[in-house]
Amino acid sequence: MCLSIPSKVVKIDKQNNIATVDTMGVQRDASMDLMAENDVQIGDYVLLHIGFIMNKIDEEYALQSLETYKEIIQQMDEEERQRAILEDNACPNRGA
Repeated sequence: MCLSIPSKVVKIDKQNNIATVDTMGVQRDASMDLMAENDVQIGDYVLLHIGFIMNKIDEEYALQSLETYKEIIQQMDEEERQRAILEDNACPNRGA
């Protein structure tokens, strides 16, 4: 299953319309082609799907969601964590 975990925009390449986002310490590039021009700014929290930023989300909601994900991860044993990583890697077009 592919989950959209809140990601923070840390860099923007306006020439290529790409944002670098940080998802729980992992950085990847995502296309901003589906967003209105100048809608995404550094520091915004966004949700991604198949390598595209789909929408911005409220920072408070994003931080609450990230805390929930961290609690879930802490409850997983090592085998479950590895399986979750492998499933995430299998999601189509994870990054732009």
